[in-house]
Order: sequence, then C-alpha cells, then structure tokens
Amino acid sequence: MSERTLPLAGLEVIEFTHMVMGPTVGLILGDLGANVTRIEPPGGDRTRKLLGSGSGYFPMYNRNKEAVVLDLKSKDGASRAREMCLKADVVIENFRPGTMRRLGLDYDDLKSENERLIYCSAKGFLKGPYEKRAALDEVAQMMGGLAYMTGPPGKPLRAGASVIDVAGGMFGVIGILAALERRHRDGEGGHVQCALFETTAFLVGQHMAQGAVTGQAARPMPVRVSAWAVYDVFATAREDEQVFVGVVSDSQWNAFCKEFALDDLLADPALETNNQRVEERDAFMPALRELIGRMTREDLLARLESIGLPFAPIMRPEDMFHDPHLQAGGLLDVTLSNGETVSLPGLPLEFEGNRMPLRHDLPDAD
Repeated sequence: MSERTLPLAGLEVIEFTHMVMGPTVGLILGDLGANVTRIEPPGGDRTRKLLGSGSGYFPMYNRNKEAVVLDLKSKDGASRAREMCLKADVVIENFRPGTMRRLGLDYDDLKSENERLIYCSAKGFLKGPYEKRAALDEVAQMMGGLAYMTGPPGKPLRAGASVIDVAGGMFGVIGILAALERRHRDGEGGHVQCALFETTAFLVGQHMAQGAVTGQAARPMPVRVSAWAVYDVFATAREDEQVFVGVVSDSQWNAFCKEFALDDLLADPALETNNQRVEERDAFMPALRELIGRMTREDLLARLESIGLPFAPIMRPEDMFHDPHLQAGGLLDVTLSNGETVSLPGLPLEFEGNRMPLRHDLPDAD
C-alpha cells in the first residue's frame, strides 16, 4: 500500500511514552499510516538500553515513528512540546498519574486551545481506589487473576509475553478510533484512558462468568477440566518435538479415529459424544499418548492436516524468524542500534489484501 492510501494517513500523533503499553498505541497508529512523533528525554528513551527480557521492547514497538529529543523539565522543552501537541490530532502518554499535569501538558491544559485533540492516557488503573498506584504488566497479571489461571495450583505464573501491555494498548487504539469517529460528527476531541488492571479483568472475565454459571470457581488452566476430551500437548518420537492436538467435535473424533486406525475407540458407545469422552478421558488418553509418542512430528502434522484437525507444533520465539507463513508477508525488517537488521512481526491486519508496510525504521534520538 502507498502511504496516502493507508487508513490513518495524515493523522498527526505526538507520543510521550516508554516501555510497552504506550508505545503499542503509537505503533498501531503508525503502522496504519499516522505520522507519529515520539518525544524522548535527553540521551533518548531509557527503554532503548534495557537488558534481558526488556531488550526487545524498543525495536518491537517503535517502528513507523519519528523521534524528537526534548527536555520537558526545561521551559523551552515544555514550550516546544506544547506547540507540537496543539497542532496534533492525537496525544498519547503513559507517564505516572500527575506527571503530564506538572509539565502543563495534560488534557485539560491543551483542550482549550485544541478542541479537536484526542488525548489517550495509558495507565495502570482507571478511576477508583487504585488509580494513583504504579503498575506494570506483571502487577496487573498477578492481581487480576491471570497469573493464577496460567500457572499450576499454588504457583502463579505470568503469561509468556507482555500480553496485558499489548492488549491494553490495543484498547487505547480502540478508544482513539472511537473518539475520531465522534469527532467526525461533532468536531470535538476527547480524553481516552486505557489501563492494565481493567484489561486483565476483561481477559479473565470468561473465568469469572464460568464461576457464575457453574457455581464453582475456575481452576488454573493446567488442571482445568477441558471442554474437549482431546485438547492437549503430546510428546512425539523425538525429544523436544511436541505437538498440540485438538479434537473439538464428534465429526473430528470420527476422522481422527479413522486416520489413526483407532477402530476400538470409534466403536465404543461410551465415547460417542464429546461430553462422554470428557468423562472417560482418563481411560483412553494413555493409549493416544503411546500412539503419538511413536510417531515423528513431521508424520503426525501431515496426517492431522490431511484430515483438517486443529494442531500446532510447539515452537519457540526464535523459530518464528523461519516460519514460512510469517515469511510470506508477516515480517518487517527493522535496523537495530548495532546496525544489524532483524525481521519482526508486522501488524496482524490486512486492508484489501495488503499488509501494513514499514514506512520509517526505528527512530534515532540524537
């Protein structure tokens, strides 16, 4: 797609963010065509130099942006930032509560001179008793019930990616787009807020509803009673080559049994329906594990694909660089601070059959 045909082409966005949730908002808007300018402190955003699990934050969430270095604690820096905000369509910030007000850059400071401004604040909590607290993705996962549901009993475990930061940022974008649509009607902007804790609660809502429906508290995912009898990870003949297999309908059960010559299971009237199989799962699963444990992963995957069953080889993040489906258009090349180029996942959207392009490499902060 050309720049002018991108859905948000011409939208001017100013971003005061760091870490993941705020930058995710700007990333999505930028990938969709908006002109996003990051405001970074002298020396650059500290996220650029994080180590360990944080070392991928900046390169993943800051493409398709430009950067301007301003000292917001100085009169000149704050004045320049204000000028940029007053010309913008959207401002994004994820500083601690009260920071933008002290800088004279919060929504109330700006809206009187830019009534069309849409201002997105990405925080730990929405309004309520916790709204002044600091929060991180992991804090929200722990206190929102997600870590409890992810790990085995007694061992809460955060999800294996910054899912709350990213999902929270996505809700921020939804709010911004809704505010843009309203602005088309009445000409006025508005203040949108997204938050980590409420995002976590939304994701855990299905388990809250489960408890209300069944009268029993939801159990952590590793020990849950699955809705389907065959919905699990299986070891194959080679070490470290596991496969997830799902059999989620009676027709899939028939196809599965026929493909793998499980005639005795197919003929058993006690296994005729999915709910019956859930009840009898402990009786027949050892035989399935033994069968699959003798097969190579390649053979198993080919046979599962041939009969249209849900399946997935258990892969690692480093394997994604070589995934043929992602390589067919789902990766964008960005240049790291050391000059090396890396292919990272693009926005998981298509417009009229086209993926969103890389228009700007990672910005410098000089």
